[in-house]
Amino acid sequence: MAEVGANPARIIAAWQEFVDEHGAGGQPIRGIGEPIWAGRSDSELAECHRHESLLNLAFANAPGFRLLCPYDVSALDPSVVEEAGRTHPFVSSVESFGESPSYSGIDAIAAPFAEPLAEPPDFADELEFDADSLGAVRNFVAKRAEAAGLGQGRADALVLAANEIATNSVRHGGGSGTLRVWQDGDVLLSQVEDGGRIEEPLVGRRRPVLDQPGGRGIWLANQLCDLVQVRTFEDGNVVRIHSALG
Repeated sequence: MAEVGANPARIIAAWQEFVDEHGAGGQPIRGIGEPIWAGRSDSELAECHRHESLLNLAFANAPGFRLLCPYDVSALDPSVVEEAGRTHPFVSSVESFGESPSYSGIDAIAAPFAEPLAEPPDFADELEFDADSLGAVRNFVAKRAEAAGLGQGRADALVLAANEIATNSVRHGGGSGTLRVWQDGDVLLSQVEDGGRIEEPLVGRRRPVLDQPGGRGIWLANQLCDLVQVRTFEDGNVVRIHSALG
């Protein structure tokens, strides 16, 4: 889990491979996944909670699959454990097992995700882009990755990921967007905003198929970078890419 689940958006595809391999004929299959552990950052925890919520949607049509998500209640903040009740239909403790009264439900899970993100700082570098300036996007990210000390291989991965997200904005988000890049401690953040609307709750979490019309950009960003946060607000989309320095 520390490897595949370092970016929790990668986990559903791994479970899907497991289900496809072992669930033929509807036989019962069981799994254990623990993406939440003490020491996760607030951003990572937010995406872990989102992942655990989306598991219910991703495998709603796999009735033979049961997944247990352990929580170390002695090490985690009580608010983190409390959130588990909203993301899981059933909860268990030493004393009890039963339906969670605070579970959000499939309809809420499938709705466009709009949990707030901290605003970029005033010192964030900013670039407006459109179809004619994607090259400028790549140069912009490359220079800031170099200035932050991101290694060459990871910098190349970030440039590719940012280019894919910006291209999505051009194709599906109104033809243009805004890129912001800034450093927060030991993390370089690259954020793309556009005027589109992402309706697919599992975008970037399922492995793309050959005839799939879209969704490859966010999938690729999730494979290349440490964390990708996707939000859809009333005024458009925000995709924030996290790249750890060092």
